[in-house]
Amino acid sequence: MKKLILSMALIGASSVAQAQAPARPAAAASAGDAAFGARMLGEASGEQIFTRVCAACHMSDAKGAEGAGRYPALAGNPKLAIGAYPAMVVVKGLNGMPPIGTMLTDQQVADVVNYVRSHFGNKFKGAVKAEDVKAMR
Repeated sequence: MKKLILSMALIGASSVAQAQAPARPAAAASAGDAAFGARMLGEASGEQIFTRVCAACHMSDAKGAEGAGRYPALAGNPKLAIGAYPAMVVVKGLNGMPPIGTMLTDQQVADVVNYVRSHFGNKFKGAVKAEDVKAMR
């Protein structure tokens, strides 16, 4: 019984310490989260990242959806014309979209943005490069 009480006291103290600990800096969170994304997605192509991550909200045809939330269409979306815009949205988030780019490497962000900008009826020129994404972080 003493061991149980001691264990519960330690768990409680640990929880309090974690709650009072300062949040880790954004740069550290980004580096760790990007490493997690790299491990989970591996060498996934832009198409694979879109299918595994983006399509859950934007739909597999990239036409978006409305219901419990509004998920804008990526198909035929003129806001994608300048590659920096969708790259920044992926990295930083916007309105209801979370900053998914924090869980992706620079190359993965560039790959998925380039995939969306060249598929679903989109034929935008000028590829986003990993260096461009790195500068946005």
